[in-house]
Amino acid sequence: MLDHDGPCRHLHGHNGLVEVEVRAASLDERAMVCDFAEIKRIVKGWLDRELDHRMILRRDDPLVAPLQAAGEPLYLVEDNPTAECIARHIFEHASAAGLPVARVTMWETPTSSATYSCPSP
Repeated sequence: MLDHDGPCRHLHGHNGLVEVEVRAASLDERAMVCDFAEIKRIVKGWLDRELDHRMILRRDDPLVAPLQAAGEPLYLVEDNPTAECIARHIFEHASAAGLPVARVTMWETPTSSATYSCPSP
């Protein structure tokens, strides 16, 4: 991670767990906010396509060019690829896909997570 003095400044990977909370003022005709299968299709499908087995780097990271030249799969972000940043990307994708998402939590470990929720108007 760029501009960070801790051990996370070195290249490293994560396995994570994503928690998606959906919210609605009322339930649909099935008595649901939305079908969990739809959440899985939208969110897991995007995670598998865009983030799984990819190096997530800030767009201006000096490693981007050599890794691209080597054919390595990358996912580039504007900010440091923190759990917070990844939660925001998932939230934005799920919202854009029509899910009534209220918050996304990205768990890096069983005791460490970051949550991104709908910004206040």
